[in-house]
Amino acid sequence: MLFNFDWWFGSGYSQQLDEAKLRCARNRFPDADPDKSDSNPEYSEFYVGLETRTVLYLRDGFSYEIKELVKGSNSSYLTFECMPAEDAYRVGCFVVTLPYDDIVRVEVYAVHKAEKPEDMPTIKGFAGVQPSQGPTPKRPDDRSSRREREAPAEAPASQIPGSGID
Repeated sequence: MLFNFDWWFGSGYSQQLDEAKLRCARNRFPDADPDKSDSNPEYSEFYVGLETRTVLYLRDGFSYEIKELVKGSNSSYLTFECMPAEDAYRVGCFVVTLPYDDIVRVEVYAVHKAEKPEDMPTIKGFAGVQPSQGPTPKRPDDRSSRREREAPAEAPASQIPGSGID
């Protein structure tokens, strides 16, 4: 999938935001008909109170949470204000610019503001300290280390067929 300018600023991204909200509301009100939300004020009120979070995963393993998209005049890269994970960086503003080709996955999370968990998960690529947790524990490295195959020792020239050395 290509996450290009048209996906972000056309209908692709807005459709994903809408879909996350719709599915969140349908999970909460499984019997409600979204097309008749006017007749169900609880459903409508819940839907209006939904918030979304968007996380980008990049080829290099980093991930960022989008606070706000920045629509610039250049359509060859994506620019957005990043949501910092560490309190120390919340006093400023991170603006990130990256090529569309680096984006491998986009996740949208919808939740009602009254039901948001106290401790929001730290975004892996921009990890830091959560306000109520202290330092983030290091993830145990569950990946086995890759060992390069050792090159076989060179055979003496006398054992190489056709070498002329007996």
